[in-house]
Amino acid sequence: MLTVNVRKQGGAAIMTIPADVLKTLDVKIGSTLELEVVDGAFTVRPTRPSSRKRYTLEELLRGVTEEKMAELNADTAWAHEGKPLGRELS
Repeated sequence: MLTVNVRKQGGAAIMTIPADVLKTLDVKIGSTLELEVVDGAFTVRPTRPSSRKRYTLEELLRGVTEEKMAELNADTAWAHEGKPLGRELS
C-alpha cells in the first residue's frame, strides 16, 4: 500500500500521486480523474474519453437537400407562429 501526503495550496487540498502510479494508470498531468467516495474511502479512476464521434459540418449536412429542408420547414411551421414571449430573437 502506498502512502501519500495531502497539503494545502491556496484554498485547495492537494494529494501527491507518485509517478509510477500515474504511469500504471496511464494518467498524465492535466488528465481528468473520477473520484468516488463510499463508506469513508475514495476511489480514483481516470475518466474514459467520450465514445461519441465528433462530426464535421460536411458530415452532418450530407444528404440534406432543398426538398428535405422545405419539408422540415413545413413540418415545423407551427413553431414559428406567435410573438416572442421572452428575450428570444425574432
